[in-house]
Amino acid sequence: MKIGFLIIDMQAIHLEGLEKKAIDKACEYINYVSDILRSKGQMIIHIQDIEGISEINKDQYQTIPEVEMKDTDVVITKEFSNAFWNTGLEQLLKEQGIELLIISGTAAEHCVLFTYNGAIERGFKPVILQNGVLSTNRDAISSLYRDRNVVSYPVIPYLVNE
Repeated sequence: MKIGFLIIDMQAIHLEGLEKKAIDKACEYINYVSDILRSKGQMIIHIQDIEGISEINKDQYQTIPEVEMKDTDVVITKEFSNAFWNTGLEQLLKEQGIELLIISGTAAEHCVLFTYNGAIERGFKPVILQNGVLSTNRDAISSLYRDRNVVSYPVIPYLVNE
């Protein structure tokens, strides 16, 4: 099974207002899953929301250094909450034969949720990485875990070693 791992909006500008401890914890899970999936030739995709970017603030729109990025990773930029809307994400995933999408990043109640729903609408099987999503609203994370499919990090090695 081909897996795509989406890391959504892990950029300084979108992480304002979040505790450093929460960000570090999410990055630990994101990096762990990324390493396993990379080692098995699966696709890692960093989604960067560039709405509002300018020459003055462009550094704040880079993925934070706590999220490990490799040359094999793909970066897709977006201007809407749903990472599929007006981007090449759907085409890329279909070209690569991706079936399962593991979704992580920020913000649980916006970009993560809207991308999850967008994946379903396009025929992919999305799951949320438990402990790999962030929000300034704790209830949004609880709701996401309650109402959507979730995968825990210890399951990832089993998914890629079928």
